[in-house]
Amino acid sequence: MTEPGTHEFDVVSTRDIHIGRVVGLRVDEVAMPGGATARREVVEHLGAVAVCAVDDNGGVTLIHQYRHPVQDRLWELPAGLLDVDGEDPVDTAARELVEEAGLAAARWDTLVEVAASPGFTDEVVRVYLARDLTAVPRQAHGDEEADLTITTVPLDDAVGMVLAGEIVNGASVGGILAAHTVIAGRRSPRGPHAPWRHRPMTFAERLRDD
Repeated sequence: MTEPGTHEFDVVSTRDIHIGRVVGLRVDEVAMPGGATARREVVEHLGAVAVCAVDDNGGVTLIHQYRHPVQDRLWELPAGLLDVDGEDPVDTAARELVEEAGLAAARWDTLVEVAASPGFTDEVVRVYLARDLTAVPRQAHGDEEADLTITTVPLDDAVGMVLAGEIVNGASVGGILAAHTVIAGRRSPRGPHAPWRHRPMTFAERLRDD
């Protein structure tokens, strides 16, 4: 038995179960500290970005969008997949803000990265803070985006929605709380091109190799 915190969880074997358009599912056989192996189901994901867009009056843009896995409409920050090969994540965020909210931003910062559920998926979402906003023509794509609604609420009220369980999307929760801390001057954000250690790349590399 190795000292706690020093074991290397090597993958002994791996098997693909499903490779879809947005996610893949594989099963890894992983070496455990006691000498045995254990199966770990892993959902591979493209990764995503979300945008906490805060206007000059302290209002944050929220969208209300249907999410089929939970069969409900959720309050969320504008967001989107990292599905354009070679596109910088902050450029993806800027594009999604136009598509979903009809906004452009002149000032961008990195707030947080949120691992959606690291017990079974490598999905990580980077949340940006967007400021100095300008209204632009919205460029919705697909039926789901056409159905979503957009509203602006005071950032303090959005924090209240988080604490009341009215906002449950993980990236939105983390982004709103982080933005509230930054806007209040209690912490400084990172730059828009800050290193992203846990950005998921496995599924994107699969698509690139096909």
